Amino acid sequence: MPGPHDRRPFVPVDFDRPSIARVFDALMGGQDNYEADRVVLRQILELAPEAQVMAKEVRHWLVRTVRYLADRADIDQFLDLGSGFPTVDNTHQVAQRYNPEARVVYVDHDPVVLAHGRALLASNDFAHMAGNDLTEPATVVEELKRTHRLDFDRPIGLILCAIVHHIQDLDEAREIVRAYVGALAPGSFVALLHQHNPADGSEAADLATSLEKRFSGTGLDTLYRTREEIKSFFGGLELVDPGLTYPHLWWPDGPRFTPLSPVNFTSLGGVARKP
Repeated sequence: MPGPHDRRPFVPVDFDRPSIARVFDALMGGQDNYEADRVVLRQILELAPEAQVMAKEVRHWLVRTVRYLADRADIDQFLDLGSGFPTVDNTHQVAQRYNPEARVVYVDHDPVVLAHGRALLASNDFAHMAGNDLTEPATVVEELKRTHRLDFDRPIGLILCAIVHHIQDLDEAREIVRAYVGALAPGSFVALLHQHNPADGSEAADLATSLEKRFSGTGLDTLYRTREEIKSFFGGLELVDPGLTYPHLWWPDGPRFTPLSPVNFTSLGGVARKP
């Protein structure tokens, strides 16, 4: 249960401004969103009707990567940055299926996410919500060390699922990811999924360009970066087979029964080990 060190000053919720976490909740068919978020959802669906299916593909990728880390790589502590709502099949649920005492810390500063997340995790002694800004890695790491939520002398699974593409400046994004990786012990892993523009004249490239333009300057800005730019976040790390690839190709659970669409080719994800 959150202790005194988890408390933050009350931040009023602006119901007229959409939130990245709540828009994703709307994409997933959740209930923790408001009309401003649903307006954005409708705009996304105008450009990419399959976006709700893709949101579930992203969640399935997260499930498979956490399962790999908990079951195959023996990782028993996780740091999930910009996590959104810790609901069905999120990091703590998957990891704790394999190790009931796996420790998971979610970091998100959306006040609605914090309130709901802390309520959902109140009875889970091994999962916590931290109300920090993920773009301040030194502060996040310092607090987690001070509160002993995670042991940075042992391997950690760092989760960056569909969040780094919201950091507009590429150099700043690289610096933030590098700072977190630098704080991890050898044997740690990084799981990162990022929006992608193949820039090859395909329908996927056109869709990525349209979506990026639609939300530019709205506070929900999303950068659809190239493969090489996304791969640069894994600098100094050892990518796990099959490397940086489309989410549906990262160790799928079985044969595919639903058709692929251009939106399936607008994300890339990978898992890498820190040597």
